[in-house]
Formats: sequence, structure tokens, C-alpha cells
Amino acid sequence: MSNYEQKIATVLRLYPAQVAATIELLDAGNTLPFVARYRKEATGGLDEEQLRGLSELLAELVKIDPRSVGVGLYQHDVSQKWKARHTPGFLAILNSPPYSA
Repeated sequence: MSNYEQKIATVLRLYPAQVAATIELLDAGNTLPFVARYRKEATGGLDEEQLRGLSELLAELVKIDPRSVGVGLYQHDVSQKWKARHTPGFLAILNSPPYSA
């Protein structure tokens, strides 16, 4: 069981197995309404409101600040100096031929 599952189970007062099963179903691409209606046996009978709370808490726990890894930045968030220094090298990498051994 992951640390996230235990934290969510504690905060929402659910069984860890319910949380683990729900995370697995959501990771597989199932929607909250689908899980609430057709996968009650897997989640231990969680309703849509409980599933939404679980989903939102999970999203908060796994959220990473995009700026810390350089993802999610828009042009207006980056200085002109930074763009001038990094853009040519990045474009060169994108336009270079694939590596061959």
C-alpha cells in the first residue's frame, strides 16, 4: 500500500482496501459516475460524493509544482533572457537526426 492510500484512508475515514481499489479503477480510466454505479462491489459501496472527495484529495497529494520540473510554463512566465538562451539549443535537439550506434 502506498503512502497516499494510507493518508487518504485516514483523512476520509475509509478502509485502505477501498482507497486502493478506487485508485486502481480511476487509474484505469474509469469515470467517477461509472465507478459509483457499476463498481460498488470493488470500492466497498462508496458513493459518488465519497469517490469525488477521494479523487480530489489524491490529486492534491500527487500534485507537483510544474515550475519545479519546467513543465507547464507559458511564454509569459519565462523571461526573454531565458528564452534567448535555451530555445536555440532545444530546437537543435528536436531537429537533430536520431542517434544511431
